[in-house]
Amino acid sequence: MSDYPKHWKELAQSIKEKADWRCQKCGRVCLRPGEIPADNIKPRAYNLQVHHHNMIPTDNRVENLIPVCASCHLNYHRGGRGNVVEGQLSLFDMSAFS
Repeated sequence: MSDYPKHWKELAQSIKEKADWRCQKCGRVCLRPGEIPADNIKPRAYNLQVHHHNMIPTDNRVENLIPVCASCHLNYHRGGRGNVVEGQLSLFDMSAFS
């Protein structure tokens, strides 16, 4: 059983469209459905995803949903650490999600 609502696909699509397919963290313009990427880019990096700011997938209030590229989404879930080891400073600014 999923924590996401039945209409998640439509909800996520509307959030992405409202952001004009742009990551709200880094500003990267991402690929739209059916758009063919240029040969020199990695399509996964240009995949726009919708993140739950409070990390609760059942809280689908619009103000809790943030469209971010796959890279920023991964960094957010890693706590902004990426491959950073304990004690090492992170280059990822988390203030945009606070």
